[in-house]
This record gives sequence, structure tokens and C-alpha cells, in this order.
Amino acid sequence: MLDNDLKKVNIAQKSLIKLSNDERKQCLINIKNSILENSDYIINENLKDIENARGLNLKESLIERLTLNEKRINALALAIDSLIELEDVVFVPIEEIKRPNGLVILKERVPFGTICAIFESRPNVSVDIATLCLKTANACVLKGGKEAIFTNIALVNIMRNAIKDIVDPNCIFLIESTSREVTNELIVKKEYIDLLIPRGGKNLIQYIVSNAKVPYIETGAGNCHLYIHEDANIKMAIDIAINAKYQRPSVCNSIENIIVHEKIAQDFLKELYDKFSKLNIEMLGCKRTMSIINCKEASEEDFYTEYNDYKVSIKIVDSIDEAISHINEHSSKHSEAIVCEDENIYTKFMNEIDSACVYHNASTRFTDGGEFGFGAEIGISTQKLHARGPMGLKEICSYKYKIFGNGQVR
Repeated sequence: MLDNDLKKVNIAQKSLIKLSNDERKQCLINIKNSILENSDYIINENLKDIENARGLNLKESLIERLTLNEKRINALALAIDSLIELEDVVFVPIEEIKRPNGLVILKERVPFGTICAIFESRPNVSVDIATLCLKTANACVLKGGKEAIFTNIALVNIMRNAIKDIVDPNCIFLIESTSREVTNELIVKKEYIDLLIPRGGKNLIQYIVSNAKVPYIETGAGNCHLYIHEDANIKMAIDIAINAKYQRPSVCNSIENIIVHEKIAQDFLKELYDKFSKLNIEMLGCKRTMSIINCKEASEEDFYTEYNDYKVSIKIVDSIDEAISHINEHSSKHSEAIVCEDENIYTKFMNEIDSACVYHNASTRFTDGGEFGFGAEIGISTQKLHARGPMGLKEICSYKYKIFGNGQVR
């Protein structure tokens, strides 16, 4: 059954390649309009998922991540608008090489083909991935978690109906089964799937890494750090810490750890404690942190943990080198930030931290395809091949060479 479905997706991708850029653009326009026209239906289906989530006693931060309301649906539409306005990147030349023998070699960007995304509770992901894939002539196979099944079905049906008069709607395909068995079968189908993108927590990523035969990109796991250097502007540091931890703690670009230089620890941590306590953010700390603020002790495991919640681990260090070493040891290679005024120090930090995105005097919450000007993202890669950081249009393409001659032989 799965093989038959994947064959249909591959056939649909071939029809997608034949569309003009204007026709693919019209697909996106139709999807945006249909999502806005059906917002009440989407919200009602989403409420079913929220009700089920509360029945399963999911954390409120995860329910917040699951929720689609009118504001978020409008944001989805705006993201599609941004994508529509971006230049087309597929089937365009990247480089031209002229050889002494007269051969002209054209390097051209092309679709990957069929991209499979396995994701957890955020239903907006299905729209982000489908629209990015349409823009680049890739087909997509979507497998969401059970937490968002009603919402995902609604969104995918809306998108498929919106494009059916232009292209084979199987280029957007949702696997409605949420079972692990289907996932096991899906991630080895390298004859049908060109690229696998898991978007979720640490357990999902590790499972894919251990079991997939389809080429994959590790995305999503976000054990992110904020380092406060001794010369930091404390007000700026507090504002960044609040934004990076409190604004939306369930997402992968929120911070889970705060590292503080010992020379600023007294002043910074006392003010942080006052602000975080009022926001009901739980603080865990090393023994030196515990001597300054009233908090529980953080275990070594805590410093490796992505909480996705109103919770943070704090460590005091004696030097920039100790901060860099600690972060590189415990990070998931997603996003890290330094608050600092000394150019030599923040340059050292940004050069030596081995993560996809490194910030100076700014919140890690900007690690996002939309915030980077990509329109949306298919995921945030924490690996180095073939893409790193937020993956937009170019990152979900491959390339090929077209060679033009006039009878040359070797």
C-alpha cells in the first residue's frame, strides 16, 4: 500500500517539473486564499487536537505549540505571500564553465525530487513544507504526529483541493497513519524518497539517525545557549534572556541554558532571578549559581536537556574559553548567543562555537526561515552536509551539469 502511494507521489513530481514558474506561483496563491477562506474549519479541527492533547495531559507549552488560531493562520498566509515574492531558484544557472576544447558546462539548480518530512506537534509545518516544495518543483510526503492529526488532514486536504486544477495533487501527500510501524517502513524507501527531513525532538532525530536508509538531514533539536560575558550590558542581557526563554519556550530556537562569567554573575543573576521568578520560569543552577540565587541544583544531564518549557539551567564560568568549551560539549549545534561589548571576545566566540547559528547581542529566537528572509523553512539543519541552519528554497535543491558541445570527443 505504501509503495503504491509513493509511486503516485513520484509521478506527481514529474508533472510538477513540467509547470512554468507562473503556474507554480498560482498554486501558492490558491493555497494561501484557500487557507484564509477555510480558517474557521481549520480552527475547529485544531480544537479537536487540542482537546485530545489535554486528555493526554501534554504540557501547556506543547499545547501552545500545537495551537492554530486566527492570528497564526494569518501568519501562515503572510509567509506564503513572502514565498511567492521570492525569486525562483529552480532550473536556473548557478555557474557556467567554458573549456579550452569548446565545451560549455552549465551548472543548474534542480529539485531533489520527493522530500519526506516527519514532524511532531506543529501543524503549520505541513504548510511550510508543502509550499516550499511546490515553489521548487519538489513533491512532499508528510507524516505528522498523532497530536495534530485532525489539523494536518484539514490543511493537506485544503492545499490539495487548491492545486488540483493545475497539477497532480499527489505532489502533496499526507500519510494519515501515525503508527511507528509506518514510520519504520517509510524511512527505508530510498527507491521513492530522495531526502528525509525529521522535525522534532531529540528522540525522533536519534531514531532516524539509527534506522533510516533514505538520506536525511538532522533538524530541530535545540539545546541552545546564551552566554553573558563580564562586560555585558545587563539590561540588554536580561531582555535577550527573557525573549529567548519566555516568548515561546516550546520551539527549537529558545534557550535552555544560560552561561554567566563569574565577574558579572552577582549583578546579572540577582536581576535575572527577580525577572524570571515573576514569569514563573524554573531555574536550575550549578553550585556557584545556588550561592547567589535560590534555585535547585542542575545535574550534568540537565545541561544536555532541551526542556521545551519554562525552565532553564544556569552555569557560572571563569573565562570565555570555559564558556566555549561548555557550550560545544553540551550543545545540539543549533543556535548560541553571546552578550558582550569586546570585539575580540565576541569574534572569538562566534569563530569557535560549532553551531549552525551564532549571535552577538541578539536573541536566538531569530533562527527561523521567515526571519532570515527565506519566506519559510523546511527545517533547521544542525549538521554540516549538505545544508546548515534554516533551510529555504536553495537548500532543498540539488544541481546537475548540462554540457554543450559541437562534436567534441575525448
